Amino acid sequence: MTLVLVAHGTRDPAGAAVIESLAGLVREWVPDVRVAYADVHQPDVTSVLCEVDGPAVVVPAFLAAGYHVSIDIPEQVRASGVPAVITPHLGADLVPVARQRLLEAGWRRGQPLVLAASGSSDPLAREEVRAAARRLGASRVGFVSTSEPALAEVLTKDAAVASWFLAPGLFHRRATECGARVVSAPLGVHPAIAQLVVCRYATVREQWVVANRSAVRPQVTACQTRALYPRFPAHFDLP
Repeated sequence: MTLVLVAHGTRDPAGAAVIESLAGLVREWVPDVRVAYADVHQPDVTSVLCEVDGPAVVVPAFLAAGYHVSIDIPEQVRASGVPAVITPHLGADLVPVARQRLLEAGWRRGQPLVLAASGSSDPLAREEVRAAARRLGASRVGFVSTSEPALAEVLTKDAAVASWFLAPGLFHRRATECGARVVSAPLGVHPAIAQLVVCRYATVREQWVVANRSAVRPQVTACQTRALYPRFPAHFDLP
């Protein structure tokens, strides 16, 4: 089954390069990986699915389940007419990667921490971001687009900023311009992110195989993933 990795989309070439590189890591375990974008950038989800031969698994590379995850991507999948299953988005499972990026930026334990995130009109998505902040140990969340409070309003003099963005682009640039001495890089290309994408895919693929056993024969299942791919760590626990 084809894996379609869906990112938000950005006009920043560096952001698109990150998504393509992440897809390259995923291809080490899933050969047929396509990249699509929910907004701003092309190709969109519908276009990519229309080029797929057979069923597909769509993995939203998003950190919260706002409009694009809840409405836009499902509508683009339906418009394609291709049999596809959408996995859960990546979300707070990537907090360990955000912690590593903070350490790389110079943050030290005990230093006040604010999580910078894009905004959403969906209150559940905003609460999801706040839950990720609590898991990271950040005392506040500051948004850089439409939601309140704005990052500048919650940033204190000595606080570091943890970037809750997958790739470079407008939102991360706004975070770097907030005046904080320590602003972490976007999550970027990381083996733990590729691992999570593959696990999302494998879990849904297993469910598809069970439901369509006569038509599709299983090759990789969620319970077999680490046995078949020994480069996957048994767990991923960053400092």
